[in-house]
Amino acid sequence: MATEIRMPQFGVSMVSGTIAKWLKAVGDEIKAGEAIASIETEKLTNDVICEVDGTVLALTAQEGDEVPVQGLMAVVGAPGEVWNGGAADAKAASAEAPAAKPAEAPAEAPAEAAPAAGGRIKASPYARKIAAALHVDLSKVAPGRAGARIKAADVYEAAKKAEASVPAAPAPVPAAADAFPVSHLPLMEGDVTERMTTMRKVVAQRMYTSSAEIPPVTQTVKVDMTELMNFRRELNAKRESRLSVNDFVLKATAKALRACPWMLVSLDGDTIIRRAHVHLGMAVALDAGLIVPVISDADRMGLQELSDKAKDLAARARDGQLTAEEYKGSTFTVSNLGMFGVEGFTPIINQPNAAILGVNCIQNELALAEDGSVSARQVMRISLTYDHRLLDGAQAAKFEVCLRDLLEHPMEIVL
Repeated sequence: MATEIRMPQFGVSMVSGTIAKWLKAVGDEIKAGEAIASIETEKLTNDVICEVDGTVLALTAQEGDEVPVQGLMAVVGAPGEVWNGGAADAKAASAEAPAAKPAEAPAEAPAEAAPAAGGRIKASPYARKIAAALHVDLSKVAPGRAGARIKAADVYEAAKKAEASVPAAPAPVPAAADAFPVSHLPLMEGDVTERMTTMRKVVAQRMYTSSAEIPPVTQTVKVDMTELMNFRRELNAKRESRLSVNDFVLKATAKALRACPWMLVSLDGDTIIRRAHVHLGMAVALDAGLIVPVISDADRMGLQELSDKAKDLAARARDGQLTAEEYKGSTFTVSNLGMFGVEGFTPIINQPNAAILGVNCIQNELALAEDGSVSARQVMRISLTYDHRLLDGAQAAKFEVCLRDLLEHPMEIVL
């Protein structure tokens, strides 16, 4: 008997998955425990495992198609077995459905939507269609006369009364779909097209929403990293596990956030949520998009513990091995492009955070001291983008100064 393979749910928030690649084709043999497909979800890539031995009879979706959770993906059965395309299921469902009954004679009753035999509302097919489109509850619609079927005119009248009794709704927020306008751009010789990955689509939607909803301001501060670079060099000379500049930045950021708790806020309607924890989001670039694993309670970790956690999360993010809980719940985000030689950028806020820190490259500069002497220094610029609905320039500046002071006095980071 054929076995249907359906889209599994890899996380509690997963509603669909995209077929990234079929690992078996129609006619291929497959063993229990073998993967039949690679699936992309919002942030992860997972394999779908077949639980039976057999032959692939059908693949019901193509690579790039999005399939809802428990949606049919493939069918496995015995060699030569013919799959009926779900006709048997449809037949069974039809047999279970109650047969339609003739309309009953009008009864002496008030003009209200009385259910017919079997608990079904008596309404014309067109009235049901209109009710679904207008989100009208048919059980609350009165027919034109007692005992009659509900007609489209009755639904329109009920919708009109309901609209009149509800206050005017605020203007709708632009939909996330607006991030993907279709312009039917002409293709030129040599152009190729490709389907946007699920991860890239999610990143695009969230960046569009953040940019559309938040009035952002970016402030940049220059930090003298000379002492930190010397301090790091001395520490790494005595260690097997090397500390990166990013480790110091993450630890200093966590410590500065604890000293400046006003940065840890979120906006929910007209309510401000003041966050109690420093859950540090760490942007990690992947070929398919961007993912932000979260270091929970980063301010409570020592430098080495935080370093180990950051490296572990980054490695598993690149391998698609993070759990859903490991990239949710951030209260502040750090995005480091310094390793790419970026001198300055304006990061987009990772909602529902109120701010994001952009970390740039370290450069050599000549500095003029008060006594007129000139010395070579290593400097880095940090770019803080914040939500101006929640934070003001002075608050953001105080946080940046606190962070700068920690980075310029590295012993304070580890104490």
